Amino acid sequence: MACVLTWYVKLSRCSTTQKLIPINQSTDGELTASGHASGSVYVFSNSTGRLLHSLPGLIKPVRSVRFSPRNTRLAAAGDAGIIALYDPNSGEQVANLTSNGSWIFSLDWSSTGEYLLSGAWDGKVKVWSIESSTAVATHNESEKAVWAVKWLPKVGRNEGFVTAGANRTISFYREAAGS
Repeated sequence: MACVLTWYVKLSRCSTTQKLIPINQSTDGELTASGHASGSVYVFSNSTGRLLHSLPGLIKPVRSVRFSPRNTRLAAAGDAGIIALYDPNSGEQVANLTSNGSWIFSLDWSSTGEYLLSGAWDGKVKVWSIESSTAVATHNESEKAVWAVKWLPKVGRNEGFVTAGANRTISFYREAAGS
């Protein structure tokens, strides 16, 4: 017999964009993370459907959550303009990546988990080094919001990514280099 567990999160006084709940599943299929308008991030067990962790750290709406490729980190970001990094197994917040305060709409991990990509309201795309907790490249995509960022499959030694946003373009970058 199949069982479907449904979690209902009541949101009040939110715009339509704040009612969207970002979710992401770990690469091993064990966990699901969700971000919420309160700034909370929830981590659920997929096998039991139970809430494992309610993670604090972001006080404004969360717009993106992403597990690292080896499931050792969970990144969450949104209107607070910072990226919070958590250990998804313990629920401990292990780092903050501090941006310029602009809303962050999208996150994606490189295939190795060494870098994190972010796209923001201010039109900037940043490549973050997880080891140093700093932005190692910043691309001024446009003056308009970047809605989505995604690493491309690695070809040879080059790792690239693609972005899309409010400027109505899709941009391809061959390598993670910038100003």
